[in-house]
Amino acid sequence: MILIGRSSWVPPRQWKLWSLPPAALGYVIAVDLVAVLITVLAARSSLLGGPISDAEWTAFAVLAVASTLHLESARGIERRRELAANTSPHTNLKCLWVFASLLLLPLSLVIPLVVLAYVYSWFRVYGRKIAHRKVFSTATYILASAAAAAVLRAGGLVSEPRLPTDFWSLLVVLAAGATWWLVNYALVIGAILLSSPDATARDALGELSHQLVICAGLGLGIAIAAVQSSYPWVVPVLMVTVLALHRDLLLPQYQRAAGVDVKTGLATPSYWANAVPAELARAESLRSSVGLLMLDLDKFKEINDTYGHPAGDRALKAVGESVRAEVRQGDLVARVGGDELAVLLPGASESEVLEIAERIRDRLSTLAVSVDTAANRTAVISGVPASFGAAVYPDVAGTMDQLVLAADNALLTAKRGGRNQIVSARPNPPLDRADHQVGDH
Repeated sequence: MILIGRSSWVPPRQWKLWSLPPAALGYVIAVDLVAVLITVLAARSSLLGGPISDAEWTAFAVLAVASTLHLESARGIERRRELAANTSPHTNLKCLWVFASLLLLPLSLVIPLVVLAYVYSWFRVYGRKIAHRKVFSTATYILASAAAAAVLRAGGLVSEPRLPTDFWSLLVVLAAGATWWLVNYALVIGAILLSSPDATARDALGELSHQLVICAGLGLGIAIAAVQSSYPWVVPVLMVTVLALHRDLLLPQYQRAAGVDVKTGLATPSYWANAVPAELARAESLRSSVGLLMLDLDKFKEINDTYGHPAGDRALKAVGESVRAEVRQGDLVARVGGDELAVLLPGASESEVLEIAERIRDRLSTLAVSVDTAANRTAVISGVPASFGAAVYPDVAGTMDQLVLAADNALLTAKRGGRNQIVSARPNPPLDRADHQVGDH
């Protein structure tokens, strides 16, 4: 058996691990097994190399306590960000404590620190989440740490503490940090691409700014290791710096997470409602355009009635992922109703909006979604068609309300016209002089 969440035990046959695609399942198990092998070899090497010193045990205790306090202090923001995670790597700052431990401790103590951090965060931060994801994350940290430790040894930094004391040792430590980042990043991207066939390479790579957070964490890890080596009781003081860094670097992610619909990973109606007028104001200042797509899933109620609401939620999430895969970088996809989505397309012309809409329509028409039914069976939903209404600012509207109304009216026309089609709102024809005069009278 395996523990899921805080207190729920499930039989091995019901583990979510087995629902992964075969390639992803083999990949995850292989990474986990390599991590176990590295753990065994590290423990054996530690036994052959003699007992761990009191200084190393003290450093381990300080780093373990500091890491735990950090996780506890930031667990609110981390829980919200975890719930909003989709097909991009989940960025966190556990790496700073792990990399600090790499410079101060043998690998046989680094690995328990990694395990402790993930076990604690599993129970206190993430709550009821899929167990194999947390085990895999622990494994990637172990593999990355082992690779970084090998770079340190190859560069001549064999005995602990392995801190930069000259230009060469600084280069070695930086190379070890780069290796740690690259190994962990590559392993996570591989898992995302194999387990989410609909995920694009852009989604899997995530944003560059997220990786800068990891680099900042690794850099702070070097500083913490240096302070711990000379003045260990100063480390708790650095917790204020760590928490400030956590807040400031991850605040943009947190703000996005606060506006993310938990079921689909798309933007919430409130987030979208704030984004539209801001984008219109920007377009006005740049004399640019803004496209809007409103789409409603045709006969989605039948999916809920036939397969159950959990299956409907799974289908809705697949739809959201498909829509995101067809829009451009910088476009905003939101869930604005039960089965109604909206796409904001900054700078798009009418032809570009219609082209994107057609790509989405084609993809949804052929979308295949595997779902679990109420009878504990697996079924495949073939095709989730949708109707589309398109409108472009300033061609057909000058305000947010006018733009949304134009797109909604076009959507209604599409549904009345037979569904699974795209209708574009037309600009209102200008009044001619005669009509204007009649109106005045």
